[in-house]
Amino acid sequence: MSDSSEPRLLSSGNPQIPKGEGDAPVQAYISAMPGWKQDIGRRLDALVGEVFPEAVKAVKWNTPLYGNDGGWFFAMYCYKKFVKLTFTRGTDLTPMPPGESKVEGTRYFSIYEDDGLDKAQMTDWLKQASGLPGVRF
Repeated sequence: MSDSSEPRLLSSGNPQIPKGEGDAPVQAYISAMPGWKQDIGRRLDALVGEVFPEAVKAVKWNTPLYGNDGGWFFAMYCYKKFVKLTFTRGTDLTPMPPGESKVEGTRYFSIYEDDGLDKAQMTDWLKQASGLPGVRF
């Protein structure tokens, strides 16, 4: 039986975290990521910190968001079998993340348990994304 103070997982496998501004809600989300996904979340959060230390952070819609003065440039979301990364200006990145979106400009990248994290590619995408105007929503 789980501790009632632990965040509940939504049917998608994503932690249900109250919305909030700043690093604390993002860290609460990462701490609630199940299993191997938590390590991916910690590593991605650290990469954002290395690449763009002045990133604004928030959790909205049970999703950690990372932004710059223009808006949000990066987000992640847990599904049962993978972590989906969202680049809000992904069509402006080279190479473009492979996952298409119905939202104009947005591209996705999914990480599965056995994929690991391509630090060089992720660092490159985050550098590019943080240098572009973010998206407001």
